[in-house]
Amino acid sequence: IMDNVSIITVFTLSGLSGIANYKITVFIFTLLCYCVIWLVNLTIIVTVIVDKKLHEPMYIFLCNLCFNGLYGTAAFYPKFLYDLLSTTHVISYAGCLLQGFVVHSSVSADFSLLALMAYDRYVAICRPLVYHSLMTKQRVCILIFFAWIIAFYLLFMSTITTATSRLCGSHIPRIYCINWLISNLACSASVATIIIPAFNYTFYFGHALFIFWSYVHLIKTCQSSKENWNKFMQTCVPHLFSLAVVVVSFLFDMLYMRFGSKEIPQSFENFMAMEILLIPPIINPLMYGFKLTQIRNRVLNFMCGKRSALRLKS
Repeated sequence: IMDNVSIITVFTLSGLSGIANYKITVFIFTLLCYCVIWLVNLTIIVTVIVDKKLHEPMYIFLCNLCFNGLYGTAAFYPKFLYDLLSTTHVISYAGCLLQGFVVHSSVSADFSLLALMAYDRYVAICRPLVYHSLMTKQRVCILIFFAWIIAFYLLFMSTITTATSRLCGSHIPRIYCINWLISNLACSASVATIIIPAFNYTFYFGHALFIFWSYVHLIKTCQSSKENWNKFMQTCVPHLFSLAVVVVSFLFDMLYMRFGSKEIPQSFENFMAMEILLIPPIINPLMYGFKLTQIRNRVLNFMCGKRSALRLKS
């Protein structure tokens, strides 16, 4: 029996049902946040690309982290802003799968890039003599390629298994689509829809363990030397902070999705859904921009240069 399988071409997103009275306020705030995300991430990306002195592994990884922030948020903000101005909150079947794929692969790439940054700091501080022979430009490019391609491949497999499921519902209780909520609409759970996400979670949990291990080594190494400790405070503190922000945001969202109470207000539910696409993309570039002296100086020099040029013109 082919019941509802061929009928479901659109999904209903119910996350916006409770905010009819202050839609415009939320729209202005969301648009402002999205503009800030573009501004801070693009500033870091352009600074790293334009300044050849910043063509070092740490800054190249950071550039990718900021690009990933723009990639992930692009799947959510334009659609969410459109929904805030619309009376119907629906998304096509293909659009829902694509949105889920981009959001998931962006979070996965975040973990991969943060793991590469941890490895880079581990080699730079714990094995400084072999740093330049280990972290060549070619090797950095290969590591970045695999960080992205593995995230894309794993999430593509997850999305394919979700897409092949027979669905018996079209209601998604959230402001955007994710694979887990689409899978919940399946008429029956398949082995693939359980095994593949479980493998993905385990794989990226391994990344978090690797990062933790590398920082334990870093702290041990840095305690013996004041110079190394200064280097650690300068380059590793923003990384640790970024990692904490991503992990806490991800865990909050995942645990809330699975164990959240039905009595929680809709506005709080929406914030819980948004924070993984709001806090890391703003905090990461700001944290690195303020803490890493070279990037901060380049941005300030550029801004001061612009001001003095404007003064000369006037």
